[in-house]
Amino acid sequence: MTELKLCVYLDNQEVIVPVDQDEFTIGRLPENDLHLPYFGISRCHARIVKQGKGKWSIEDMGSKNGTYLNEKILTTAEILAHNDWIKLGNIDARAIFNDSTLPRLREPEKPELDEGMTIVRNVNDLKEQWIQADNLVDKVRRQETSIARLKDLVDIAQNLNSAESIEEIFMAVKNVVFRYIENVERLALLIIDSDTGNLKLFNGAIREFEHSQPLPNDENWISRSICQTVYSQKIAIQSANAQLDERFGNEISIITKDIHSVMAVPLWDENKVVGVLYADGHIPISESIQQKDQDLSFFSTLANLVASSVQRWLLTRQLRSEERIRHRLERYHSPAVVQQMMQTGNVSDTRLIPKESEISIMFADIVGFTALSEKLTPAKIAELLNAFFEEMLQEVFAEGGTLDKFIGDCIMAFFGAPEPQQDHAERAFRAAKGMLTRLEKMNLRKVLSHPLDLRIAINSGKAVVGDVGSTLRVDYTVLGPTINLASRMESICPPGKLIVSDATYKMLQPSQRLELEEMGEYRFKGIDQPIPIYVITKDLMISRKSHKL
Repeated sequence: MTELKLCVYLDNQEVIVPVDQDEFTIGRLPENDLHLPYFGISRCHARIVKQGKGKWSIEDMGSKNGTYLNEKILTTAEILAHNDWIKLGNIDARAIFNDSTLPRLREPEKPELDEGMTIVRNVNDLKEQWIQADNLVDKVRRQETSIARLKDLVDIAQNLNSAESIEEIFMAVKNVVFRYIENVERLALLIIDSDTGNLKLFNGAIREFEHSQPLPNDENWISRSICQTVYSQKIAIQSANAQLDERFGNEISIITKDIHSVMAVPLWDENKVVGVLYADGHIPISESIQQKDQDLSFFSTLANLVASSVQRWLLTRQLRSEERIRHRLERYHSPAVVQQMMQTGNVSDTRLIPKESEISIMFADIVGFTALSEKLTPAKIAELLNAFFEEMLQEVFAEGGTLDKFIGDCIMAFFGAPEPQQDHAERAFRAAKGMLTRLEKMNLRKVLSHPLDLRIAINSGKAVVGDVGSTLRVDYTVLGPTINLASRMESICPPGKLIVSDATYKMLQPSQRLELEEMGEYRFKGIDQPIPIYVITKDLMISRKSHKL
């Protein structure tokens, strides 16, 4: 009796499967007689049918990747002979008739840890292979596949130039990778995070086929150590079977996720690596070394094109972020302070992190504004305050001060943060005098619709400075006892005057102290000891040459 068996090669091992049914089916579904749950195998891929004594035929069942008999694709049923080579997707098998009496099959190839299994290439060498014009022409002349690949590279380069988002960039890459590199099942684009310096997954995709599972929500399916090696050493790696390569023996993701083929290349933009393009699959690569090297070279060239687009996208995102940050900061700080903050990078995601600083805080309040506002319409009040604030802030910003907020008709500003200023008390004092002088001139020239008067209080000390609030609303402000005292001091300031606390007085230049006299000791709520207060000695006259409109 003639018996038929299949010698199936799975993961470089021979598996002998007896064909024990008159109609023997092969496919990815469990109900098949030969269950092959691998990528590239269709649900019902092929079947073997007994035709009579000692005769069996094989036919394709409309599979996606076809069934090959001795390297020829099956279009009709064909009679099998001993040692016929069968290829189903990426799975190889041989037909064995009466294997106990017929010649012995070849021994399965023993995997070696050489270039045939894992290819490691310097990315500069790969760029030379695919990017130099002469080499490209040679490849085009030699292989039709290279022509198609080159056309797609040209198309993708044009599309990437116009891509406005990382999603558009990745979609273009995914389409061409899944088209040309058969063993790739999953693809990932990782970009270096400028804040942490770590590779961050920006996009991932899985090849769509029957019973394909969606990508996990986390990033554990990616081999992090391979990506980090590719990024740090600027090399390209392709492993035909990572399961058998002892260099990946400690990679939990490779072992537990049943990853076999792996390919990773750096996103190389000029002299800078901005990320990694990563791909893997569950099926060992069985192509020749030359074919694998060409795939790796193509993958690396694609990554080079992507790198330029990613770098442009990162730069655009950075410029937009800086524009948002600058726009927000200019509401509170002088242009010089904003420029310094942008240069030193003292911002994080448009937020200023709260920290303790030595500052001088100023409260400048309009005298009798409540009574005045009762005589004006809301529109006139807004018009008057806008004109007043516009002029007063020029004095604050001229001394490098920061606007905290407008509290009704009161200006709350501080000096010494976010950038440290050793002379913050002197700056606050000069700004306050400038505000009084400027307002006096405005009143004389009737710049405002109604004459106004100010009282200003300054205190110095430690305070917490930074963004405070929730995810819905954030305010840049200062907090602490230093601010509370200044606010209470403002209520005892005489109209048209400037007062400072003892802490501020001691920090002023001797020439500035000469302009002040002791107003007395005052007690304030929440403070045990009386606070000496100093007031400016005389009215500020327009004749002061140091202050000009």
